[in-house]
Amino acid sequence: MAVPLHPADERGLKGLSLDSRVRQLFYDLPPERVKELARLVPIEARKRNVIYTRDGNEEVINILLRPLAAMPDQVAYFHVVSLAIVNALKRIPDLYIQDFAVREVVPLAPDEEKFLWDTWRQSQRENNPVFGRLDAMVDFTSPMWKDSLNFVEPNLSGVGGIHLVPNCEQVLADVVLPVLQETAPDLHLEPGLDLRDMFLQEMTDHLEAIGRPGGTICFVDPKYSGDGPLELDPLMDYYREARGINAVHADPTELYVRGGEVWYEDTKIDLAYRDYEMRDLLYMEKEEGLDIRPMKMLFSQNRMVSSLAGDFDHKSTWEILTDSRFTEKYFTAEERRYFKRHVMWTRVIKDRRTTEPDGEAVDLLEYMRKNQDILVMKPNRSYGGDRVLLGPLMEESDWGAAIQSALTDSEDWVAQRLARISVSEFPIIAPDGSVSNEPFYTVMGFAPTKYGVAVLGRASQKQVVNVAQRGGMCAVLVGRYGKSILGPR
Repeated sequence: MAVPLHPADERGLKGLSLDSRVRQLFYDLPPERVKELARLVPIEARKRNVIYTRDGNEEVINILLRPLAAMPDQVAYFHVVSLAIVNALKRIPDLYIQDFAVREVVPLAPDEEKFLWDTWRQSQRENNPVFGRLDAMVDFTSPMWKDSLNFVEPNLSGVGGIHLVPNCEQVLADVVLPVLQETAPDLHLEPGLDLRDMFLQEMTDHLEAIGRPGGTICFVDPKYSGDGPLELDPLMDYYREARGINAVHADPTELYVRGGEVWYEDTKIDLAYRDYEMRDLLYMEKEEGLDIRPMKMLFSQNRMVSSLAGDFDHKSTWEILTDSRFTEKYFTAEERRYFKRHVMWTRVIKDRRTTEPDGEAVDLLEYMRKNQDILVMKPNRSYGGDRVLLGPLMEESDWGAAIQSALTDSEDWVAQRLARISVSEFPIIAPDGSVSNEPFYTVMGFAPTKYGVAVLGRASQKQVVNVAQRGGMCAVLVGRYGKSILGPR
């Protein structure tokens, strides 16, 4: 007699069956058809400005040909968990102000702390605008997919992907899906909620909350740097042409204060979205003479997204979410369940006592030496895959030396429980023109708003996955399946 599956396991098997179906469809495509897709996808990507600028040169971002398929209930769960984590992180500035132990975990430089004292107001506590992305590992196809969901770090300001995610998804929906549906007309995959529209709704909601409905939105971005994803200009075009929104794109050097308002050229700014950390602005003030009064005014008047909560996206914030001395004091039982299940154990590297992942008290440095195979080390406030050290890939002597180096470095480092990196197969074209399916490591970035969640999928054949390091993007499409995908029920 067959044992009935638990509903969560049944849904996991559905996801496995759907992804397997998509994978099998690619296996069955003639090589010449795969090559044609490989030719067409970059062309469509360039049309949609899926571009990375490096040293002033434009490169089409590599989009893996095979989409990953997520079930609707999976996306709903990702939304609930990621939103709970972002809402917890929004509270960090107030915890920093009231708790010296929090300040040790997420330290600010003296000038950053002064900036916080000068600009953090009651209005941010009541309406705290944060738009961010949480990077995570997850295996969509596992029957235990919930247990595979492991968040590794937050990115809460200037996160990127608002333009890239929906366009990457649409490229595969337009180019690849029609080919698959020629042989599988019952295959139903579609892009997720459009991140551009979800983000815009969050911005317009905040304009109403601060009494400036319909006001002008300014995207404050390193306009003349020449490096990074080409996002802001096409995003501006979309908002102006498709949505009729008053939006401008400014470098911080182009903002000024007049009559108690912040201006860009002849346009009054009502709300700004920033691609700068507070410490970037303070550096530019000190070294380049930047007048930061316009930015400080926007922060203090709660007209900046993300608020200063976005500057507490240190990797060490995970210590606040995984150490009972903070979680028992500041978070609800439901939040603690999400953190325990999905947030990777993380500790600032110091010679001290702490608790290990199971809650037992340990000497941190001794624990790190004994558990190299399950740990990773990272600079606390860097990004882009910078100097990530994977314990299992290092010699024991090198790991020990890295621990000592972290203790004496001028910047803080963290130790983190190593998340299992998901692996998916994607078709590639070899230099000799042959077609093969190769394994890629994949990392997901979840960008939640109260309206839904978008997923930024990235893939690489290196274990440190980042588009800035020439990884690729993989589209995560939402599965709507017919009977023949899963068989009779």
